[in-house]
Amino acid sequence: MVRRLAILLLALVVLEPLAAAERAYVGQLDAQGGKRIPLSLNAGDYLTGELPGAGLGLDLQDTEGAHLRRLVPSQGGRRSFMLVAPAGGTFRLQLSGAPAADYRLELQPVVPLTAQRAPKERLASPRLRALQDELARGGDSEAFWREMAVRGTPLVEALDAQQDRVTFLWRGARHNVRLFGGPGYEHAALQRLGDSDVWFKTFELPRQTRLSYQLAPDVPELDADAMTRRRAILATAQADPLNRGAFPERGPDAYQYDSVLELAEAPPQPWIAPRPGVARGSLQRHSFASMALGNTRSVYLYRPAGYRPGAKGNALLYLFDAEAYLGKVSTPTILDNLIAAGQIPPTAVVLIDNPSPQSRAAELPPNPDFAHFLGEELTPWLRRQGISAAAERTVIGGSSYGGLASAYAALRYPQVFGNVLSQSGSFWWAPPGGEAQWLTREYIAAPRLPLRFYLEAGQFEGGVGQSGIFETTRHLRDVLRAKGYPVIHREWASGHDYLNWRGTLADGLIALLGRPQG
Repeated sequence: MVRRLAILLLALVVLEPLAAAERAYVGQLDAQGGKRIPLSLNAGDYLTGELPGAGLGLDLQDTEGAHLRRLVPSQGGRRSFMLVAPAGGTFRLQLSGAPAADYRLELQPVVPLTAQRAPKERLASPRLRALQDELARGGDSEAFWREMAVRGTPLVEALDAQQDRVTFLWRGARHNVRLFGGPGYEHAALQRLGDSDVWFKTFELPRQTRLSYQLAPDVPELDADAMTRRRAILATAQADPLNRGAFPERGPDAYQYDSVLELAEAPPQPWIAPRPGVARGSLQRHSFASMALGNTRSVYLYRPAGYRPGAKGNALLYLFDAEAYLGKVSTPTILDNLIAAGQIPPTAVVLIDNPSPQSRAAELPPNPDFAHFLGEELTPWLRRQGISAAAERTVIGGSSYGGLASAYAALRYPQVFGNVLSQSGSFWWAPPGGEAQWLTREYIAAPRLPLRFYLEAGQFEGGVGQSGIFETTRHLRDVLRAKGYPVIHREWASGHDYLNWRGTLADGLIALLGRPQG
């Protein structure tokens, strides 16, 4: 009997632990309700385990029995634990509970500090995955950058029948790289590939995408307010050195222009370039002093070739942000081409400049004084210049705040402006302390007016944490249609971007002026 008991006790010793890989300990506590298990750890080792039995506790002690940490409380609480060894050496795990209580302690394999690393990220771009593997084998990025110099950037790789993977790249920044523009507002951060000189950010984009962008390496980190920190990107934002496209055109240095991304199915922009044989209209600059606003600004008058004041069928276009619509958007050329092709009737244009950035921010968001300037100062002056059209053949338009101003001016002066052309209008706007989408609610409250609308927005203009231009343009569309307004609504794979607006201006004019009114 004694010999059989000895064999049984020996078997229990062998079963503790059960297996080295699992490090599972089973048995019974001693007569005092305890059990000590020695444990050797190196500093920084990561250990996890579980003590599933109820009524059992587990502490970490030093070799002298001094308490270091309670890992599992005996009553209630979590039955699993995680710890990082505070120093190297021998410790012990102290089990406690009722005398002779059964226990099972399961320990996962120790993860040494030298083995603690994040899993290798699976990169979305197949080409970058190949580069990642090359770097892991001890190679470098030289061949990759030579390839990109020939291929051009961004790196475009097919994803499926509708989308491409587009990877923006920068070489050799020290601290950070930000994307200025592109598919979003949030100055997306590029990621460094290991410790190489490759910085990257990959997006999945529709094949219809058209956008402009810059890249900003080593943007300063400032101890300042959020807007100051955000604007610091302008200190380093510049064209992509490996991108051959430029918008509006290459300037004296890379900080003066944007780079261009146009995927394979980006809509054509057939009206933006001068055409042989198309007669050019005239453009005159005037200085206009407003009594309502107490300031003076430049206004530009475009008259198409052969324009006849007062002729039946003449149309008129009011456009805000004259500098942009004469520079980044070649408005006179677009009008020349559309009129020569019979897409729209003879259309004069008044392009309204901003006296200053501050005045733009004060005037273009809904402002009764600015609406008065448009309807009761500028419009009579235009008539004296021989430029006029009936309200149903008059379009007021612009982008961003200009789209917002257009919809507001038409609400205030429908007898002057019968058509609204909004390119990514800022319909999220609210006056200080007011509720968002103020102008949309004004249209809800107002009676239906004799107005027609062309509204457009980019898919990359969605809000982050609140409704953005994309969503609020849709909301205005729904409100207007519910009230019975004729609305043409377009959405593009683009951002807040004159590169797209220069093409879609023609779409808006054809939609509003190139079809029978009604």
